[in-house]
Amino acid sequence: MPQFSSPSNARSDQSDTQYDGPIQPPQADGQGIQPTKSDKPEKVEYRFRSLSLPLAVYREVAAHLRQIDGVDTGLLPQTSKEFDYLQSQVGGLWIRYASDAADSCQPQIEAVLAYYGDLYGQWETLSTKV
Repeated sequence: MPQFSSPSNARSDQSDTQYDGPIQPPQADGQGIQPTKSDKPEKVEYRFRSLSLPLAVYREVAAHLRQIDGVDTGLLPQTSKEFDYLQSQVGGLWIRYASDAADSCQPQIEAVLAYYGDLYGQWETLSTKV
């Protein structure tokens, strides 16, 4: 049967080890790895809305767009103070992806938005961040 030593016995052979404190990150004096602009690719973000698009369809569009590699998306909250049954319960949709992936992402995003735009009405661009 194996023998287990007590914690006090296990510590006795390590008594000469000193604690130097927490490990410090590299200094900004060129001694370590410094972040560069290429470490974080620039993001492109678009915000769209369709006034008559129901909440469930907004969720469907967002799920469809998330299937595209490199694309992140979400729903914007409704900002209207007045409730209108015919108005969407969602304020819009945001889409974000790396700018260096635009060549592969943009055509697929446009195809998805065009499909839903043909069914439910055209999209209105709220803002663009590059």
